[in-house]
Amino acid sequence: MSSTVQIALGSADWLALFTHFMSLSLLAIGGAITTAPDMHRYLVSEQHWLSDSQFTTSVALAQAAPGPNVLFIALLGWNVGLNAAASAGGGVPAWVYGVMGAAITMVGILLPSTTLTFAATRWAHKNRELRAVRAFKQGMAPIVIALLMATGWILATSHGELLQHWRLWLLTTLAALLAWRTKLHLLWMLGTGGLLGALGWV
Repeated sequence: MSSTVQIALGSADWLALFTHFMSLSLLAIGGAITTAPDMHRYLVSEQHWLSDSQFTTSVALAQAAPGPNVLFIALLGWNVGLNAAASAGGGVPAWVYGVMGAAITMVGILLPSTTLTFAATRWAHKNRELRAVRAFKQGMAPIVIALLMATGWILATSHGELLQHWRLWLLTTLAALLAWRTKLHLLWMLGTGGLLGALGWV
């Protein structure tokens, strides 16, 4: 993981982190990854609790690892905790702060949406033939696509000039075309991208 930055967090800051992720939970239509642009704005640009590199590395690592993609939020919280403990010199305080940061962000992002989803799904299933329910489902599709595109843009532009990484743009375009026009399994594309990165070609 990227090197830490030293920050000081008080009780109010931890509470603000928790409430911010609770509010994002209710906007996470299509998955938590769709709220990554606002997480970046809050954690990196506004609060300076994470570096740009820590943010993108957390997202990339969680996406590459097996398991649900919501794990990137635990990594973001973990890194906030490590940064808060950096002045203590690491060791046990770093682990405690890291686990606390991961727990705060994960509970914050999961609690409201899980509760709402449980209640809304039961209601929508009972009323699935209503025109309003069908319209809501259809209307959510373009919103989810737009949020995913915003997330991709944040991750793609966080490493400097756009034209400086033209090989990555070319690889991204090629992978998108292959996913759209062929039945090639995504793992082959992920593996190829990892190999090209390991060879230093992208």
